[in-house]
Amino acid sequence: MSDNPYQNDRGNKDRSITNKGGSTIQEVDRRFGNSKAKQGDPFLIGDAMTGGYGKGPDILHSCTIAAEKGEIAVIVGPNGAGKSTAMKAVFGMLNVNEGAVRLDGEDITHLTPQQRVVKGMGFVPQTSNIFTSMTVEENLEMGAFIRRDDFRDTMTQIYDLFPILKDKRNQAAGELSGGQRQQVAVGRALMTQPKVLMLDEPTAGVSPIVMDELFDRIIEVARTGIPILMVEQNARQALEIADKAYVLVQGRNAHTGTGKELLADPEVRRSFLGG
Repeated sequence: MSDNPYQNDRGNKDRSITNKGGSTIQEVDRRFGNSKAKQGDPFLIGDAMTGGYGKGPDILHSCTIAAEKGEIAVIVGPNGAGKSTAMKAVFGMLNVNEGAVRLDGEDITHLTPQQRVVKGMGFVPQTSNIFTSMTVEENLEMGAFIRRDDFRDTMTQIYDLFPILKDKRNQAAGELSGGQRQQVAVGRALMTQPKVLMLDEPTAGVSPIVMDELFDRIIEVARTGIPILMVEQNARQALEIADKAYVLVQGRNAHTGTGKELLADPEVRRSFLGG
């Protein structure tokens, strides 16, 4: 069996790239005095979230999304359904006026995105997710900005996961193809050793072949035990790899189930998958 945790069977508990805690996180706990949430929660949950941007109208309406360890949870739905908004709400980029966000049993609803990164959230936005003038390796090093340990082993794991990045490690990231840029963005997020990885439309603008490769790599990350929460425009392909899936319509939960269940649901197929 390979020493790289990404290469092992699904559900492997070797989380050497995940956040192991430490004094930095404990200091944040003490500073913000976050309370523990109810038992039995999923590892990550945006629970009954209602909210929107600034003082504008609510976009989310009692929306709930969640992910367990080692699970791929996918958010799909029509354009304007609130998919990316729900993701950003979980990451703290907009106001949650009602409901809560909890990570590993802890209420983090009022933490900033920066504080959530320290807590263990890795977030890859859809656009502007790399430093184009920096090399591939410099981008990965930037991903390790919160770490105080030796991160070379993690970088080796990223290069094993995305071999093309090792070949192009000294090349400016802005010179890469769209799919390679997305690999850099995911790799940068993994350099933080996250407890959960959040991806906002990771396959937007890439070819079907590159999309399949990215999905394969996402599956490998989930095998290490990291929960994946992903917004995806390619609904059918995303549902095929989803352990859990949420269909949003106008900021509300319309359908929830496993990927296979929603693929087999006649209403979901008719309304969102083209029959």
